[in-house]
Formats: sequence, C-alpha cells, structure tokens
Amino acid sequence: MKVIETSNLSKHFGLGETRVSAVKNVSFEIEEGEFTAIIGPSGSGKTTLLHLIGGLDSPDEGDITLSGEKIAHMKGNQLSDFRRDHIGFIFQAYNLIPVLSAAENIEYIMMLQGIKKPERRRKVEEILETVGLTGLGDRRPAMLSGGQQQRVAVARAMVSKPDIILADEPTANLDSKTGMKLLEVMKELNREFKLTFVFSTHDEKIMNMATRLIHLRDGSIERDEQK
Repeated sequence: MKVIETSNLSKHFGLGETRVSAVKNVSFEIEEGEFTAIIGPSGSGKTTLLHLIGGLDSPDEGDITLSGEKIAHMKGNQLSDFRRDHIGFIFQAYNLIPVLSAAENIEYIMMLQGIKKPERRRKVEEILETVGLTGLGDRRPAMLSGGQQQRVAVARAMVSKPDIILADEPTANLDSKTGMKLLEVMKELNREFKLTFVFSTHDEKIMNMATRLIHLRDGSIERDEQK
C-alpha cells in the first residue's frame, strides 16, 4: 500500500538573484513498511524535502498525497490535526517538553487525540518497555541521557501507530554506540509493526540499515536505489 506519493514537488527560498531552489521537481512513492533514507551532501535539500512530506512546510509547486489525502495545501487546524493523527516526527534535537516526564511526553499526543486516560497509560507502559525505558517514565528529560531522550522521542512518535515516522538526523547528537542501539530499536519496530520510516541523514549507519536510498543533489533526485 502506498503511504506517500509526491508529484513534481518544488520549494524555493529568496527572491530574484538570491532565489534558491531547495527542492526541484521531485517525484517518488513510499510503500507501507519501508525503511528509507533520503541522503545527500549538506544543502542538497534533504531536510526541506522531509519537512514538505510532513506538512511542516508547503511546496511552491507540486503535490503530496499521504495516506490518500492531499496535504500540500492543507491549512490551519485541518493540517495540524492530520499531522497529529497520521505522522510521527523524530528530530535531531529531541524536542521533548522539559517540564513533563518521559511518560507525559509520550502521552501528550494521545491526550490531544482524545484517548481516555487508562488507555493512554497502558500504551505508555507498553511503549516504554518496547524502547527499553521500563522504570524511567517518571524522569524528566534533564534526568535522562541523550540516547534515552531520543528513545522517548521515538516512543512519542510511534505510540499512536502513525502511518509514517519522519526522522530528521535522529542520531546526529548521539555517540556511535548509542546511535547504533537506537537504530536497532527503530529497525525492530519497523519489522515487528510494519511501521514506515523515512530518514533525512548523512549517517552511514542509517544508510547501511536502510532498505532504500534516495540520493539528492542540488534539490533533485540523482538516484533512487533499492537495496
């Protein structure tokens, strides 16, 4: 089943002589259960493309269909509600809420979705065990290591079983060993639950583990490689 389809996607920044095409005429599809990495040198458009797919930015041209819905020109509450219910995000900087515990950070999305408290708590306990954080749910982010914080971010992204999880350089702030452990957790979640992951990265560990590599250069797809 197709989760994402982009058609002639383009995004520009600046005007006149300073105009830069960050993404140029990009078209591709992502199937359910893929573990895909968008790769390329700095400035190739990786993060911009990921933000377009996730509805964090709007394209200047082209269209994006995610789980059968055209999202490129959604606005306001319609877009934020769609992102909340269908897309999980993992960011380089973790983006956890510092005043909430690990469990509360994970629970927050489900609270916005209107899931009842007993069900939220049950899912939080299950997901903490899945990502190897059993017993740490009451700790705030400042009391957790970088690797543990990123595991909380992974748990938060996947707890409501979104259609796709978008990860922007998720291992960039982690040492090599911790980054590999986190990747192994995500790969196991991909295998076990058929969760669809799309990474923006230049981390070789992710590239080696990915089953598909979309190579970007100067905003365009240079090569699309199934492994």
